[in-house]
Amino acid sequence: MRIDANSVALHTPRGSGSCVIWLTGLSGAGKSTIANSLRERAMAQGMPVAILDGDDVRRGLSQGLGFGHADRRENIRRMAEVARLLSDQGLAVIVAAVSPMREQRAMARKIVGTAFREVHVHASLATCEQRDVKGLYARARRGEVAKFTGISDIYEPPLQPDLVIDTSSCEVAQAASRLMSAFDAWSLRDGSR
Repeated sequence: MRIDANSVALHTPRGSGSCVIWLTGLSGAGKSTIANSLRERAMAQGMPVAILDGDDVRRGLSQGLGFGHADRRENIRRMAEVARLLSDQGLAVIVAAVSPMREQRAMARKIVGTAFREVHVHASLATCEQRDVKGLYARARRGEVAKFTGISDIYEPPLQPDLVIDTSSCEVAQAASRLMSAFDAWSLRDGSR
């Protein structure tokens, strides 16, 4: 795991008290688990937090969108717009979405603005397949799921993320704890909490 709390800036402009932490990575890398653990820790410290989970958004706000390039882009655009709205209200927002293309994440960064922090939740494809509780990788390998990221569709890892968490080499709880420590370190320096 590569986390350096001194070089990680999980923050928004001084005094706004909110941020958008955008967790990107393959299905099964640990994004949702880290998001939920981070939310619990943050709320225990009195920080209002919202989670936008890619699966939940697809079942509701983005229901009916497919997995072609245009639909994926629209899904990410919707998530970024909601994240910006929540962040503007003073909430810390954790987005947990595969968001496979760099262009899509750049668009999200532009929509959200300076509150946006990209966190690459990395795990090898083999590790993600071992964790495949939904059976999606197996179905994709059999050709039953079209355009499945990592198998039949591309994932472009971030070139310069704000943070990389390698869940192949650490427990998810440890990853969330270290991410929270980095967030706390910023909050104490800024004096916003």
